[in-house]
Amino acid sequence: MTEENTQGAAAAQEEANPQGQQFALQRVYLKDMSFEAPMGVKAFMKEWKPQVDQELNTKVAKVDETNYEVTLTLTVTVKLGEETAFLVEVQQGGLFHVSGLPEQAMPQIFNTACPQILFPYAREAIDNVVVKGSFPALMLPPVNFDALFAQAVQQAKAQQQAQGAAEAPAEQ
Repeated sequence: MTEENTQGAAAAQEEANPQGQQFALQRVYLKDMSFEAPMGVKAFMKEWKPQVDQELNTKVAKVDETNYEVTLTLTVTVKLGEETAFLVEVQQGGLFHVSGLPEQAMPQIFNTACPQILFPYAREAIDNVVVKGSFPALMLPPVNFDALFAQAVQQAKAQQQAQGAAEAPAEQ
């Protein structure tokens, strides 16, 4: 009976995933975190009208044939006027199992699906450390990684076209 159940589960998995394509999160972990409040106590004596700047970066490292470490770096700088009230940087790591996917699909997986999974964890870590720094809670808005990836691809194509036009010999 157990053999039938495992065979049935394997068959159901094959039907749902006919080409053997697999994408699975293995582990999420906080890789690095930094918090700075360069204004010190002066930040609490000023009117709280913050200007928030957010930077995102994704880095991928192949661990073995099917496992990849994806690190989402999220840097948030909050200024009061010209002075930095606080700066926080989080490197949220994830170990992802990826197999059976076409090579051309990998950049999109690593730059959209993986960061989409990691972002809520990084956002929560930032909010927690900001509150522990005695600043008001900072709930960052969601990020559309698909749109960012599409924009980056478009910019790369435009840059290639511009370089191609610059390298083409001038007609006389």
